[in-house]
Amino acid sequence: MPAKAARELDHEIERPSAEDFPDLEAKIYKAIELLKAAKAGKAAAERDVQRLRHHLEESEEELETLRAEVVSLRKDREEVRSRIEKMLKQIDALVAEA
Repeated sequence: MPAKAARELDHEIERPSAEDFPDLEAKIYKAIELLKAAKAGKAAAERDVQRLRHHLEESEEELETLRAEVVSLRKDREEVRSRIEKMLKQIDALVAEA
């Protein structure tokens, strides 16, 4: 672009005036505050994620413990049931003999 055309274009482009500076400054400060708020929100969300992950891990551990306990209790119940059935058969046999 020739220098003369560049100078003409330069005159046509509106340059910010000193009066525009406070508005621009206010917008920049507002952007800074929004950025700070976004960072704080992100940090809070990350803390929540960590807390929830920890809670989930604890819940999963508790679930596994409860599952193992249920399996053990079922096994014990079946053992007791088997022993009671054996005793009832012996009682039936004694009653049949009498």
